[in-house]
Amino acid sequence: MNRLTRRWAGSLPGPCGSVVSATSLWPLLALLQDAAGGPARDELEDATGLPAAEAAGAARIFLEALGAIRGTRSALGLWTRAALPLHAGWKARLPAGTTGSLTGSPAIDRGVLDGWTEERTGGLIRSMPVQIKKDTRLVLAAAQSVRTRWLRPFLETDVVPKDGPWQGRYLLGLHRTTSLLDRVAVAETPDGPVTVLKVLGSTGVDVHLLLGAPDMTPAQVLGHGIGTLAGAGGSPVPLPLVTGDRLPYGEPGPGLRVANVRSRTPQPVLDVLTVAFRAAANHDLLAEPTLFGLSTASDASRGHFPAVSPEPLAVGSAGQGAVAVFDAAGFESATVTAISVAAGGMPPPPRYTVRHIEVAFDRPFGFLAVHRTSRLVLTAGWVTEPAPFPEDPEYDAQDERDVHGNHRHDDEPVVRVQPFPDTHPGHGGAPGAPVQGAAGQGTGRQAVSP
Repeated sequence: MNRLTRRWAGSLPGPCGSVVSATSLWPLLALLQDAAGGPARDELEDATGLPAAEAAGAARIFLEALGAIRGTRSALGLWTRAALPLHAGWKARLPAGTTGSLTGSPAIDRGVLDGWTEERTGGLIRSMPVQIKKDTRLVLAAAQSVRTRWLRPFLETDVVPKDGPWQGRYLLGLHRTTSLLDRVAVAETPDGPVTVLKVLGSTGVDVHLLLGAPDMTPAQVLGHGIGTLAGAGGSPVPLPLVTGDRLPYGEPGPGLRVANVRSRTPQPVLDVLTVAFRAAANHDLLAEPTLFGLSTASDASRGHFPAVSPEPLAVGSAGQGAVAVFDAAGFESATVTAISVAAGGMPPPPRYTVRHIEVAFDRPFGFLAVHRTSRLVLTAGWVTEPAPFPEDPEYDAQDERDVHGNHRHDDEPVVRVQPFPDTHPGHGGAPGAPVQGAAGQGTGRQAVSP
């Protein structure tokens, strides 16, 4: 599965923001593969990575396992024209899901499909990402939503990057500290180092933030981020990671500074600064048909799915809509993939010298939503448009909304903090003054530079 995510991430164009989910697409490809014949079957086999004889069973098992992950919902939908005869054997091999009818009226059918989409994604996505025409005979769709809350929420602050693509912008920053230095690591890749920050969720789903060198492409950063994972179709031998407790002093990776500083407590410090974001994308899967095994299957000059129906059928449209939201309280994403077949007094002096790591994600970066146990990538994306810092004077800590506009629950408070000093609150001495090994210590957090 991570194999398909990596291939898809590798095809993302340029510096644009994006979100993809192979876990929403792969089951549909597997179910089509089960029904396909000839070259279409072979191409779909290359995309899914499974023999055709195993595809339908694997899709059923996968959807069941996906639904068992806490905070994750999945659904399958099948709609057909009443006049389309279906082979009972293929329909029986489908996972349990919604079944419905197409009327042949694009407006009516669009309303039904969009309603299903909005309901299954909690309103994050409102439109089925597929064309509906008079000659659409069948629509097969999968919806997936992922929601997790951070084990330790972030505090909100303002961030104004000093350089890079976000230079001078007033952004909604997210800040927190921890003594667990292994939450950050650096992967050495053929294209340069990639900084990986793990943010742990309460449901067994974590988000990995990925920052590469400024000249690395989104495809390179995301590909290497996936390469640090093992299992679920990822790299059999993952890229090695050097965790924060073993990083050399100085600037060992993008966005990182490592130093020894004076502190009143003996615990080391990992100081994290990132930005809130909402990323969304719509993908036309037929724009890259070879990547998804749909080249032959979309050739309308003949039929390619003899196990579905005695009528000749070809893929007429295939798309995915995806949304991901990262804020102080947690992470949420939703995807819908569809294929249509047509015709965040005085203290005593400091006693300790501790390792202090700062990591700042203040320019475009990647992210992976990863199931902690299986290492399955549920959602992947690239952030180019962070959330702006709210300017509304009515915005306060008693009535806050998350970055996609919903009121926070009472049990999900977010405290706004003032721009914080160069050192952790437990530190003494001159702000930002290193004991040894420091490189470029400290700007105020209101304005940051890598």
